[in-house]
Amino acid sequence: MKQAKEKGFGTKPDDISVPEKIALIHSEVSEAFEAYRHKNITGKDGLEEELGDAVQRILHLCGILGINVEEAILKKLDFNKTRKWDWENMNEGK
Repeated sequence: MKQAKEKGFGTKPDDISVPEKIALIHSEVSEAFEAYRHKNITGKDGLEEELGDAVQRILHLCGILGINVEEAILKKLDFNKTRKWDWENMNEGK
């Protein structure tokens, strides 16, 4: 949170707009997609950098909102172990 405070990104819920933070996360993911499309994987504005930016923004938002992101990920991984997908009615893989 030190960097967030120094840069003015906000350190508590009253300092931020959650919809804006989510839009910024989306923006980073879109930039990662564009980097991938242009085969820019490493280096400045590459896929790796943009995914790193997205993760930083997600962790920042979770920190502000008091979300235990590690616990949330572990719960989701556990849920997905027994989750069933109806691949025949999904567009993925077609």
